[in-house]
Amino acid sequence: MSATGDYLSRMDSDHDGRVALVEYQDWMSYAFMRMDLDGDGVLTTAELPGGRGNPVSLVEHREKLASTFGRQDRNRDGFLDAGELAAPPQ
Repeated sequence: MSATGDYLSRMDSDHDGRVALVEYQDWMSYAFMRMDLDGDGVLTTAELPGGRGNPVSLVEHREKLASTFGRQDRNRDGFLDAGELAAPPQ
């Protein structure tokens, strides 16, 4: 299996061969969840790398991921296939 195919299979929680927005957001939010030490859904400055930056909420984070997903979904079918997943967002 190619690296992209392997990555897709790990993201594809319902095993339908494609990645939906929610699957993408869930997979790409793992680092956020690990950094959110108090589990309040907001990365405070103290929880951010280097202790710098403005706080960011999980909602804001997922909105940014949705924007990235939209740019990668080149055929606009609401899913990412292996080719779209491998390509950088436009």
